Amino acid sequence: MTPGLFEGYLRRLGFARPPRPTAEALFALQRAHVERVPYENLDIQLGRPPGIDPELSARRIAAGRGGYCFHLNGAFALLLEHLGFDVTRHLAGVLVAAERERLDVNGDHLALTVRAGGEEYFVDAGLGDGPYEPLPLRAGTHRQGEFTYGLGPLEGELPGWRYVYDEGPCPVVNILSAPARTADFETTHRRLSTAPDSGFVRTLALLRRDAHGTDALRGRVLTRTEPGKPTTERILNTPGEFWAVVGGVFRRELDDLSPADRAGLWDRVCAAHASWLAARR
Repeated sequence: MTPGLFEGYLRRLGFARPPRPTAEALFALQRAHVERVPYENLDIQLGRPPGIDPELSARRIAAGRGGYCFHLNGAFALLLEHLGFDVTRHLAGVLVAAERERLDVNGDHLALTVRAGGEEYFVDAGLGDGPYEPLPLRAGTHRQGEFTYGLGPLEGELPGWRYVYDEGPCPVVNILSAPARTADFETTHRRLSTAPDSGFVRTLALLRRDAHGTDALRGRVLTRTEPGKPTTERILNTPGEFWAVVGGVFRRELDDLSPADRAGLWDRVCAAHASWLAARR
């Protein structure tokens, strides 16, 4: 491993020293990860999608970047293993509301289970609007503050789990119980990060969680969602406003983006925003 890699990763999460592999530490690490490391696709939008090798993803996170599920959960699994946690990677599939009755797993998501303190947990730092803390891997309803999540068996051909959060745009994640490897996600990653019809290619997106809700930037539309409250929405009208939000609200370092990168991405976001407005008329 790259010298200092995990030290830099832990500093990004606000840890001055490596914690012991306890359940309390696992909860603190996930909270810090979803707050401080954004779900984001800036490099995909710029036509240079990063690979999903876990060490590469961990190095990018330590340097202030983010990623989507294959990057975020891949790196987080590596960090947790380095700290002494027992981690298993799983093939999973994220379903929008219209697909929620499906029982298959298409492999477009990497999920984790982690054992700590005699308990097994569903751990996910790569959904963008997923749980703030790990969920005990037990069937039933799980409350975290104002949020309610469900876990239950996947009633398909293969054993697995079904995560449900009814308030989200993608309310279901189907998860296979069998262990998976990074190589199992490579083909899907290439498609999601390069295909013209992929949502990651079509639309810029950044998300982050905190204890109370989710901040999301899709194109030029910044939203804040909290259970029981109206969703707030703001259109970002200038490049300065846009980049201040990317670097501020979402804590994404911008030192890897040249002036040409920033100008090109702003132009791309504006063009997509104009098309979105036209489609709403």
